[in-house]
Amino acid sequence: MEHSTTQLHSTVFKEISAQLADGVLHIQFNRPHKKNAMNLAFVEEVMQCFTYGEELSGLRAVVVVGSEGNFCAGGDISDMHLSSLSESEREETIWHFNRSFGRMITQVKHSPIPVIAAVEGAVLGGGFGLACVADITIASDNAFFALPETGLGVIPAQIAPFVAGRIGIDHTKRLALTGEKLNAEQALHLGLVHRVCSPQTLKGQINSVIKQVKQCAPEANSSTKRLLLGLNNTPLEQILDNAAAAFVRALSSEEGVEGTKAFMQKRKPFWCE
Repeated sequence: MEHSTTQLHSTVFKEISAQLADGVLHIQFNRPHKKNAMNLAFVEEVMQCFTYGEELSGLRAVVVVGSEGNFCAGGDISDMHLSSLSESEREETIWHFNRSFGRMITQVKHSPIPVIAAVEGAVLGGGFGLACVADITIASDNAFFALPETGLGVIPAQIAPFVAGRIGIDHTKRLALTGEKLNAEQALHLGLVHRVCSPQTLKGQINSVIKQVKQCAPEANSSTKRLLLGLNNTPLEQILDNAAAAFVRALSSEEGVEGTKAFMQKRKPFWCE
């Protein structure tokens, strides 16, 4: 991959923008008039971005941010023209939108590339879910988090498993059944986010995390993510057997050989920048 800045599909994306720079894919949500709430086009464009990123060689990280002071205020079905549909068409349209978001958030969670989310302002509903599936989530101290669905007479259908996976079922129940709003420090305490900083230093924190990720071997990072993401669905003995096999492959790989040599020679390996 060339270490340059490239606009990604600029003529295709309408609800987001994406740039490839120095081995990092930067995705920005661009619906500030809706506090970056997600419509179907938004969801589909994010999936296109992650699919594109998975096909790139040399991609080291994906960074996801909002725009104009907000990360994401949840879902937005206002442009679906539901009133003109029959009851069955309406139900099918809503189901498709809701399920599409579930596919998108699953794709983000299982991306082989480290995903960094930088959140500020509104982090609500689906935005809350996205914050929970990023590998590293950095919050501006003006961020606020909530699951407001039940207060609107609906449910956090697609995000509930991901939120519970991040902060536990008990905390998820409390937040979902009350709509309680959290500030950034409370989110940090729950383990929802990993760092809190001022809005002025958010970009610097993103760059700091990118720098740290780039100190790690990219294939080793991908293998580590696969190992950790499989923990809840696989018997322990099988996990450990698979992990041992993966370790053998890693140690024998180009990265493993280089990392060992670099350690012995007291130098940085080739993937460090």
